[in-house]
Amino acid sequence: MDNERVILAIGRIERALSRMESSIDRSRSDSDPELKARHEALKAEMKQAIRTIDGLIERQEH
Repeated sequence: MDNERVILAIGRIERALSRMESSIDRSRSDSDPELKARHEALKAEMKQAIRTIDGLIERQEH
């Protein structure tokens, strides 16, 4: 049951990230280096969070 909640949460995170990335106006972000840098930093943080969640799930399964 707990694994199911985690999997559903990860799915929501992934869908939110997808919506965020698809809504970015590429030309605007390219012309604003600070916005682009912040976006890249956020993506890196989210990737790390997902890796952490994956590790927690793996440990729980073993």
